Amino acid sequence: MNRLPVYFISVWLKFLILLTPFFVLSMFLTLTRGEREAQRRRTALQVTGAVMVGALVLYFFGNWIFTVLGITIDAFRVGGGGLLFLSAVSLVRGDASAAKAPPGDDIAVVPLATPVTIGPATAGALLVMGAERRQLIEHLVGCAALLTSILAVGVMLLAAAPIHRLLGDRGLSILGKLTGLGLAAIAAQMILTGLANVLAG
Repeated sequence: MNRLPVYFISVWLKFLILLTPFFVLSMFLTLTRGEREAQRRRTALQVTGAVMVGALVLYFFGNWIFTVLGITIDAFRVGGGGLLFLSAVSLVRGDASAAKAPPGDDIAVVPLATPVTIGPATAGALLVMGAERRQLIEHLVGCAALLTSILAVGVMLLAAAPIHRLLGDRGLSILGKLTGLGLAAIAAQMILTGLANVLAG
């Protein structure tokens, strides 16, 4: 029981890094440029809701999806880790080309919720992280950490304008690159764990 707070913080940080909040914030500012503040807030709430639904489905139904597809969690660790590493490289290089949308489109679900916040790599990581939690208490703490990290991203989007004024484009770019480094570490750990289990088996 005494370890639960530490476990929660550890899982929360992993999920927060996985959701790449500063990259999401940067894309949100780009795609909502010219919108009124009320519309921006509405879009931020819609993005948060869509991400919450998508992430929870991926997190809780990972084992079932693996069974239906007939693949092992370790194979998915290696594949998902590879995709996650490519996403991390894109973040570090500052490549945001995959998240453009035509003006006037409803951008909350596509592209902001997916693929900006939950892309293929993030989806794969959520599947693995949900499937590897066996005990009920781990699932509950993991769910709470996931929801809290999504809400943290939502709060950032709601406060997008003042955060942008405080950090500027350069500050957001630097924080996005640092997030990419954290993402690369998570990807490397997923790949190493998957390979170690496959070789051991």
